[in-house]
Amino acid sequence: MRFTISILILSIFVFSCKPNLKEKYTSAGSADFTRFVAIGNSLTAGYADGALCKSGQQNAYPIMLANQFKLAGGGDFKVPYMNDGGGNDGSDNPRRILGFAIPCGSTAPTLAPVWDAAGVTALNNVSAQGPYNLVGVPGALAIYGTSGAYSGLNPFLQRFCGSPGTSSMLSEAMRINPTFFTLWLGSNDVLLYAVAGAVPPVDLYSPRLSSDTLLRMVLTAMVDTLTTHGAKGAIANVPDVTSAPYFTTIPWNGVVLTQGKADTLNAIYAATGITWTAGANGFMIVDSTVPGIKMRHATAYDYILLSTPSDSLRCGQWGVNPLKPLKDKYVLDVTEVTEVRNATIAYNASIANIAATKNIALVDINSFLKTVQSGIVYNGIAFNTSYVSGGAFSLDGVHPNPRGYALIANEYIKAINAKYGSSVPEVDVTRYTGIVFP
Repeated sequence: MRFTISILILSIFVFSCKPNLKEKYTSAGSADFTRFVAIGNSLTAGYADGALCKSGQQNAYPIMLANQFKLAGGGDFKVPYMNDGGGNDGSDNPRRILGFAIPCGSTAPTLAPVWDAAGVTALNNVSAQGPYNLVGVPGALAIYGTSGAYSGLNPFLQRFCGSPGTSSMLSEAMRINPTFFTLWLGSNDVLLYAVAGAVPPVDLYSPRLSSDTLLRMVLTAMVDTLTTHGAKGAIANVPDVTSAPYFTTIPWNGVVLTQGKADTLNAIYAATGITWTAGANGFMIVDSTVPGIKMRHATAYDYILLSTPSDSLRCGQWGVNPLKPLKDKYVLDVTEVTEVRNATIAYNASIANIAATKNIALVDINSFLKTVQSGIVYNGIAFNTSYVSGGAFSLDGVHPNPRGYALIANEYIKAINAKYGSSVPEVDVTRYTGIVFP
């Protein structure tokens, strides 16, 4: 009996002390994370709240990846950090923070995005400390990835590249001699056009959709070069712009009327054929295809952009007064939505083909953000794409906040683990902040 009890106690001791190998074991699989480089645009740089600042850079998803890769043999990861302050992406605008402002039609202050009192951060040159593992350049189109001239034009790339006017984003990345890379370009090729309301280009500098043929050619060339010496990597696709709160925050039918107000507007619009009703009505928007009056009510297939001045909607009668329909630059209408979605589909088909042809991991950010839009729960925390309250996006309505970038980092890790048989642990999203309230 005493012997049996002794064996039982020993068994309990042995099994209670047994390490959890599933939690402890981390492997690079067939990947090599020794020298990891990340190439991309503002999404890769850590841009948030309308600017790039040091705190945003510190919460960039490539840094999160690098920290996790170190658990599987990854090395150091150098970042061209800016000085502390309100940030600057080269446009001399600081980031937005939540502060108190008095909106039109009110006497009481309310929380709203305001300029960071820290002001604009000077773009100090840090090229002497390079090369850098993080080659994230705000404003970069995919077609700039191999352009040496671009480093002479983009002030953020210029501040950390080896030879301004000669260095390309790709050549900067190759200075690391990477054994592993991530590549996320193409979002700006549709986003910059969409956030400007898809206004037809009027000159060389106007935003426009990039050629899919050119985008595919440049990204293929970049992956060809990055994999020359056997490096493995991951390429991410382009999200549907309408997954972002920049396009979904202002309701298309945000004109709420009493019956009396509707009657007044019907009298004003009597000769146009446009009618108003008590309750929610679509904003009046410019539409050149409408005969005669060139305007109509917005529908559920149109998106009012977050760039639309809120006070102009609330107190300026924009979108209500027949003399003040919302201009094209403030609306992504149904035709334009189709245009940008078709471009996104084409870009993503090209990116998927590159991933398959070069046998690298494909990170489907497009599908993931659509899932977030519907709502997800991570470790008990609910996320969606609602502006401010959704928990995933920053105050500019386009770029994620730190928690959103952590969610993206985990999508990379899932794709990398699946492709290369690695077991890199996911990022703990709860360690990062969302939007900071005063």
